[in-house]
Amino acid sequence: MTIEGAALRTALRPYASGIAVLTAADAAGPAGVTITSLTSISTEPALVSFALADTSSTWRRIKDNQWFGIQILSGDQTDVARRFATPGADRFAPPTRWHTGPHGVPLLDGCLSWLVCSRYDRIRLGDHHLVVGAVAHAEAGVGGDSLVHLHGELQPVASVALTRASVD
Repeated sequence: MTIEGAALRTALRPYASGIAVLTAADAAGPAGVTITSLTSISTEPALVSFALADTSSTWRRIKDNQWFGIQILSGDQTDVARRFATPGADRFAPPTRWHTGPHGVPLLDGCLSWLVCSRYDRIRLGDHHLVVGAVAHAEAGVGGDSLVHLHGELQPVASVALTRASVD
């Protein structure tokens, strides 16, 4: 027996999670969603993972894709994170700036970095799917601080550090 999801979310609110956007393309065009579950798994071979819920409309579109992209958002991309987290939004319409990257993967402009991955493994766990990707391409983008989810808010890492410093 496990605790309810609401209790888990409450307990994890003070845990900062990095913000990234997962992208892929299918016959209907580009698809993407904001994720907080990105994890580096291994450097040899280069593997990363993320998890998406069964109920995610993006999951239904990309679950069979071989290739996907992961964009690490900068601290000033809060609007991008929110747009890609909004159900039913046309996430790739203006003002979103993007281009087609290696293997036809849609990549967002202005990010801290990009990864293009091929699906290495996929495992169903509870109401989510854990996807492991083999990183085929990695590129650094703009400099700056990353965006994190902390206490239910999207915040640049610098503001988290400044807030903490003013408390100490």
